[in-house]
Amino acid sequence: MRLFAVGDLHLGSDVNRRMLATVPPHPDDWLILAGDTGETVAHLTYALDHLVPRFRQVVWVPGNHELWSARDPDAPRGVAKYELLVEVCRRYGVLTPEDPFAIAAFGGRRLRIVPLFLLYDYSFRPPDVPLEAAVAWSRETGVECADEHLLSPAPYPSRIAWCHARVAATLARLEAEPPMPTVLINHFPLHRDLAVLPRIPRFSIWCGTTLTADWHRRFGTEVVVYGHLHIRRTRWLDGVRFEEVSLGYPRQWEGRIGPGDLLREIEPGAAAPEAICFG
Repeated sequence: MRLFAVGDLHLGSDVNRRMLATVPPHPDDWLILAGDTGETVAHLTYALDHLVPRFRQVVWVPGNHELWSARDPDAPRGVAKYELLVEVCRRYGVLTPEDPFAIAAFGGRRLRIVPLFLLYDYSFRPPDVPLEAAVAWSRETGVECADEHLLSPAPYPSRIAWCHARVAATLARLEAEPPMPTVLINHFPLHRDLAVLPRIPRFSIWCGTTLTADWHRRFGTEVVVYGHLHIRRTRWLDGVRFEEVSLGYPRQWEGRIGPGDLLREIEPGAAAPEAICFG
C-alpha cells in the first residue's frame, strides 16, 4: 500500500478539472488532499466524487481558499464553513482534522496519519516589522492575500485568534498520543524556512505560524506534507522530509506537470530531487 498526496487543485479551473480526470484507480492506496481543492463546497464535492472511488482511503485538510465565504454566498462563514466542509468529507468517508488519527501500513511500516488545520498568524515576517504593520508591509510591494477580504474568522475576533486556538487544541491532541512514526499534514508550511516565494516574498505572512517551528522534531515525525506555495519540492530540515505537493494554477504547471505526475508519492517514498520549483 502506498500513500500519495496532492494539494491546491483549484478546481474552479476547467484545465485543472481535466487534469484531475486523469487520475487512475489506486484501489490499494491512500490519498492526501492537502487543501485548496477550490473555493466552494461544490468544488470539494467535485474532487471527492472523482477521487474517493479511486482510492482505499482519502485524507483531507482545508486550505484558505476552501474557507472563503464571499465567493460561496450560500455557505456559512468562518468556523461554520469549516464544520460544513468536515461534514461533507465525512459523508464520503474521508478523514479530516476532526477525526481520530488513523494508523496504516505503507511499504510494511506502520504510520500515524495526522491531518492538521492550523491557519496562520502573520509571524512569518522580519523581526523589525511589528504585527500591526505586517499587512501594510506586504502591500508596499503590491501583495495582499485575498483572505483579508474573503476569509472570515467568525466567531473568532481574528484569524490570529482562530489560528492560536487551533494550534493549542492540536498540540494537546498530539502530546496525548503514544510515540510512533507520524505523517503530519497541513495546508500551510509548518516552518518559516519553507515559506520562500521568490516572486512574492512578502506573501510569507499568510503562510503559517512560528508556533509550529519544532513540530517536525517532535511526535516521531517521518514526513511533513503541505501545499499553499504552488512550488513543488522536497526539502529536508533536521533530518525530516518535507513534501510540498501543490498543483497550482494552469499558468504555473502547464508544460511542467503531466497527467502521470499529478500525485506525489509520500510513502514508501519515491526517490525525489532536492527541489522542483516552478512558483
